[in-house]
Amino acid sequence: MKELATHADREPVGLESARTAVQTTICMLFLEVPGRTEARLMRDAVALVQGGFNVTIVDVENDRTRPQEEDIEGVHFYHLFSSAWYTPTRFKLWFPVKLAFILARSAISLARLPADIYHVHVEKAFLAAYFAARWRRKPLLFDSPDLPLSDPHLMNSRVLKGLAGYALKSMVPHCVRIITASPFYAQEIRKTYPHPEVSVILNVPPYQEVEKSDRLRQQLGLAAHVRIALYQGNIQPDRELERLVYAARHLEPDIVIVMMGRGLRGVPEQLQELIAREGVADRVKIIPAVPYAELLDWTTSADIGLTLFSPEYSTSIRYTLPNKLFEYLMAGLPVLSMKLEAIAEVLQSYDVGHVIQSLEPSEIAAGINSMLAEPELLERMKQNALAIAREKFNWEKERLHLLRIYHEVLS
Repeated sequence: MKELATHADREPVGLESARTAVQTTICMLFLEVPGRTEARLMRDAVALVQGGFNVTIVDVENDRTRPQEEDIEGVHFYHLFSSAWYTPTRFKLWFPVKLAFILARSAISLARLPADIYHVHVEKAFLAAYFAARWRRKPLLFDSPDLPLSDPHLMNSRVLKGLAGYALKSMVPHCVRIITASPFYAQEIRKTYPHPEVSVILNVPPYQEVEKSDRLRQQLGLAAHVRIALYQGNIQPDRELERLVYAARHLEPDIVIVMMGRGLRGVPEQLQELIAREGVADRVKIIPAVPYAELLDWTTSADIGLTLFSPEYSTSIRYTLPNKLFEYLMAGLPVLSMKLEAIAEVLQSYDVGHVIQSLEPSEIAAGINSMLAEPELLERMKQNALAIAREKFNWEKERLHLLRIYHEVLS
């Protein structure tokens, strides 16, 4: 945890660096839909604007009623509007064609926009930003919140993944800095790519004090004595959420599992069918995502938070430090997690949660039952979580490191 504990506590950048920032334009590329809803991207961009930089984000927008260019929270957006070519397809052979089209389109747009530094988010956008930066002879930062090319569903073709891996290894050394979201990711990136400058910026929320609420119980019509184990985040295929449904049969009375988040690829409907088949509709509840500004008000109404991902899914999952972990801590929720190296290190180092060794439904239920059976333990972990969120794991600390990276690049 040494890398987590030191970088955010250095002195802020000086006045001379701030003057330099005013004259610097940063162009960020984010090939997802849409960039304005991506919390990490917006935190980075707004922090840089507040630090005196001019920031433009090139993204893919699916709402054609919006203007092609607009300002959001001081950040200038240049939208590439999505159309039929960008929608999911059943035919894998179309994937390289669609990817090539969006890369070419975004590279041309980037090259037309004046920039002093290019900042690319996620590997899918890397090639376009690389060509634009090389064409204009400007520095390029590669921001990879996950391990590059580690998602099994990102590239279904071995040939395509091999080519992408070769291309990244050839081009990444030309970046002035690599940014990632976990010290374990940084170690893996240093092993894979010949690049000495890899920095960790944690995916943490802005600090806020959150009063204990009862919003989940009120929303679901639950009695005051019912205890809630909360999963928040995307409800999608790789989250092992069906195991929570199977675990529900083994829970002690008056414990309810709540899944709260944006549904993807029909997973909420599939889970509802499984809940009905298992006869656990009174023990497992699914509710939609809430506005991010209100999220912690909902989170704090639970009793524990869940991060039960499978380490076998990918190396990126094994070493993840997800935003939801730090959201749980800021809301004062002790966390129950599968043994994932980075998460386990945080939970055990700061005494803010419990780690289980298996995703068998009976073991998940045993972990939930055990934590909720010890009120004094939960209270101690809650206070530890609130303290560490206030003192260390918050965006006010991490943004200083982001600004420092930019001033180092400029110097």
